[in-house]
Amino acid sequence: MSLSDIDEIAQLVAGAGRILFITGAGISADSGLPTYRGIGGLYDAAHTEEGIPIEEVLSGEMFLQRPELTWKYLLQVERACRGAGCNLAHRLIAEIERMKPQSWVVTQNIDGFHRAAGSRQIIEIHGKVGELLCGKCHHQQQVPDYSHIERVPHCPRCHGILRPNVVLFGETLPEQAVMTLHREMVRGFDLVFSIGTTSVFPYIAQPVFEARRWGAKVIEINPGVTEVSTFVHYRLQMRAVEALQQIWRALGQPALVPA
Repeated sequence: MSLSDIDEIAQLVAGAGRILFITGAGISADSGLPTYRGIGGLYDAAHTEEGIPIEEVLSGEMFLQRPELTWKYLLQVERACRGAGCNLAHRLIAEIERMKPQSWVVTQNIDGFHRAAGSRQIIEIHGKVGELLCGKCHHQQQVPDYSHIERVPHCPRCHGILRPNVVLFGETLPEQAVMTLHREMVRGFDLVFSIGTTSVFPYIAQPVFEARRWGAKVIEINPGVTEVSTFVHYRLQMRAVEALQQIWRALGQPALVPA
């Protein structure tokens, strides 16, 4: 990466009408959020206390069979993330979206930070942790956190078991989110950012591959090598906040006031 790359990317942002930001866990790392595994991971060991892989514990099948076990680890994950909020990277994306109102964010993250930062055109492809859903009557309720939950919560309407409105391992993606992503991809984008994601899921990597058909440039922001690294036009091997700050400055924009 060179200074000229940043300047070129800034020029692409300035000239684009529609920008797609694809984001993963890496963009929230600067907010202090841990991942399940890997650097700073909650579950670096092969198994949980019960001797079961965390992916199996946090699966849709396990939730149906043993909801108390799935909730035990959902509460652990939420507790580790509680008190964190959106960071400068989320805010800068929201600012660019204001400049380019036809832009969209598709995120794998369930933390809600993009919305909190001010983004409005968001596809939360894995759901929202701040929304509880009853699997029986489909009642939904918004919650600021899980501090009021000590064990398996039940629906206030039908007493069915509540769950976070997120995609657990082995479950299908939410239909509305998939339809929205498909609709916007049919329209195409002028510029695509892949930020903080390893792009292992096909639906996350697909827009990068589709970009060539749209005639769009692709910028990847990620310290490491990913599934799409060889297919992008620019690779910024940096954390999201650092990279987006440099692009923002190259656009000639004033620094954001701390939140």
